[in-house]
Formats: sequence, C-alpha cells, structure tokens
Amino acid sequence: MTNRRTFLKSLAGVTAGLSMTGNAFGKSETNDRLGEVLPKRKLGRTGEYVTMLGTGGYHIGWTTERDAQEVIEAALEGGVRFFDTAESYSAGRSEERYGKYLTPKYRDLIFLMTKTTGPDAKTVQEHLEGSLKRLKVDQIDLYQVHSIRTPKDVDNRIEAGVLEYLMKAKEQGKFKYLGFTGHQNPFAHTHILDRTQESDIFDTVLMPVNVLDQTYFSFIKNVLPKALDRNMGILSIKSLADGRFFARKEQANWTSDDPVIPNYMSIKDAMHFVWSLPVTVLISGNENATYMREKIALARSFSKLSENERMALVDKVKDIAKTGKVEYFKNEAV
Repeated sequence: MTNRRTFLKSLAGVTAGLSMTGNAFGKSETNDRLGEVLPKRKLGRTGEYVTMLGTGGYHIGWTTERDAQEVIEAALEGGVRFFDTAESYSAGRSEERYGKYLTPKYRDLIFLMTKTTGPDAKTVQEHLEGSLKRLKVDQIDLYQVHSIRTPKDVDNRIEAGVLEYLMKAKEQGKFKYLGFTGHQNPFAHTHILDRTQESDIFDTVLMPVNVLDQTYFSFIKNVLPKALDRNMGILSIKSLADGRFFARKEQANWTSDDPVIPNYMSIKDAMHFVWSLPVTVLISGNENATYMREKIALARSFSKLSENERMALVDKVKDIAKTGKVEYFKNEAV
C-alpha cells in the first residue's frame, strides 16, 4: 500500500508541469473562431499544447455516417481540438470521414493524429500515403507506430525497417511528430523505449491509463516513469476499460445491465482519476454526439483529485482488478 501510494503521489506531482497558464492541470481556456476551447496541456517535448480531451477515431469509423458527423461537430462545438484515428479503423473509413467532415474546414484549428500497423517499411509507406489522401492533408501532426504487441513484435518491425522509413518520412515533412501505441503488453512499450534509447526518436506514447491498471500488468508502473524521463507526451486510452470497465458481461458476472462499473464508481470518477495523473490527452471514443457532450462536460468540470481520493478509488476496485478479467485487452505474452 505504501509503495503504491508514494508512486501515485509522485506521478500526480509531475502533472503540474503539463500546464502553461491557468490552473495546475491545464492551460487557461481560450477562444478560437469556433468558440471556447477546452483546457490544454503540454504534449511533452513537442512544445505543442493540446486539449485535455481527444476524440477517438475508432468509433468514428464504425458508427453511422450521420452519427460520425455529429460526433465531430459536437466535439468541435464543445472545444475539443485533438482528433485521433488510424488507417486500420474500419478499413480507412474513420480517416475518410475526418477527410469529409473535419479537415476541409477546420484543419487550422486541430491537432491530428493517425497510426500505422504496418509490419515493414513498404507497408508503412503505403499506409502513410493512404492516410494523407483519406484525411485530405499534406501533413499529419502526429504519426504513430500502432498496436505493438510484444517485445518480439517490436524487434520484428525495427528489423523490417519501419523506424528507418519513418525518420525519412518525417524529414520529408509528411508528419511533425512520431509516437507509438499499444494496449496489450507494457513490456512491449518498455522494450521499444530501450531499443530507441540512443536515437530518442519518439515524442509520444499512447497506452491504457485507468484506475485498475496498476493492479494488473501495469502500464502506469512500468511505462509511464520511463516515458516521463524522456519528456514524452502521454496519451491515455481505455480510461473506462474499453467502455465497460468490467470486460465482457459474461466474464465479469454482472448483476446489472449498466455497462459502466456497476455499483463501484462513476464515469466522472474514472476520468478525473486519469486527468489527475501526468496525462496530456485522454482519448475518448464516442459513437454519438450525446456521449461526446457528456465527456466534454466532464473535462470542463475537472478538478484535481487529492492523493487520498485517488487511493480510495484504486482500493475500491483492486480486488476486481486482480482477477485479470476486467482489462481483457491486456496480454501477458512476452
């Protein structure tokens, strides 16, 4: 208990460094031509300031065309200026919808991120060129090596020239910043950080950050300190454990049809816990505008949780987290 409490306390202390002005957890809200922008946080060493809430592109791809458009519009109206997607989301449909409803009118206002699952340099090049076309942009703000799974997967991609090609593409101006992502295995993340210790090419890391994580196969414990030492921007996913928090209903023995942490905590508690850590952006997937607006309201209502409040939430779910069924997306293969 003492180690966990000290660890969370030290991480929360770092969060103050994310801000530029305003309160300790975000740059003061400003206006642009669309209206009031959500508080912004510093994206690691890039020098960029981006909104603390980001729109997840996975849902943009699979929901209906109308809902996708409405989510994008609700996000912009609510002050979100960070947009996530990937070439793999619905076979490029997510990027196409951004290229239709987002970038033509609002490219100057947003920070745009996409990703590649390519296992080799040739495939990554094809993905990058395809993304630029679908998004209808000349340059992507952040491009990421997507969904690394194991240390071996990392080695295979490096040996196949993925990083070498990406450095050339960055020099050519096809994207500004480089990052990597994954949700299965924290030791894939630590391995790619170790493999790039000397070159130090990565500006950001995307990974699960939630109240359950540190109990089981933890990204917070194993990856976050290393990334912060490298002054990387931290992008959070799975803040609600893939929208259900208790894995699949049949695995978790739910007694309620409520898909969010039945009888344990609120969405507000779960998201405010994440924002109380040194996370730049919490990326949230929403399949309709109502859900998007709910997350925007939670961002606007955010205030720092105290150490005791954070630990109370961790303790509340620790027994459930230990089962390993909750974060079903994690994989212990090394």
